[in-house]
Amino acid sequence: MNLIKKITRRSFIKRSILTILSLELVYVFFNLLKKSNDRLKPDNLFEAGKLDLFEKNRVYPFSSRRFYLSRLEDGGFLAISTKCTHLGCTVQFSNNEGKFKCPCHASAFNKYGEVLAAPATRALDIYPITIQNDTILVDTEKPVKRTKYESSQITYA
Repeated sequence: MNLIKKITRRSFIKRSILTILSLELVYVFFNLLKKSNDRLKPDNLFEAGKLDLFEKNRVYPFSSRRFYLSRLEDGGFLAISTKCTHLGCTVQFSNNEGKFKCPCHASAFNKYGEVLAAPATRALDIYPITIQNDTILVDTEKPVKRTKYESSQITYA
């Protein structure tokens, strides 16, 4: 009995190709499964944190993503850009005064991003917010230019 089969060059190449194709198919299948889970949180959405981490009537800085997350007294959220609408300087939030101030040219904005003092002529830009599974996701790739604050700009859980 000859239990060992002689492997020819042709059969070796066929088996190698079948093995590679099988591995590629498995890779594609698992990659598709992974992508379906990733659709819940696209790459451009920044995960700010869970809802219960943010107290009402407070402003939280996210310097690395250049926005402030404002939790309003009614529980709503606004993601406000740090970029002044006058010349693009970085605004700072003053907890004592409850407003945003531009250190370059003294523009001031209220907690909703509305202009309080010139030379800025329009409200600070905001970023769209999505809330999924009690997690706040901010789309930092799509700033929304606005002239003034409107209650429709607030996101609620």
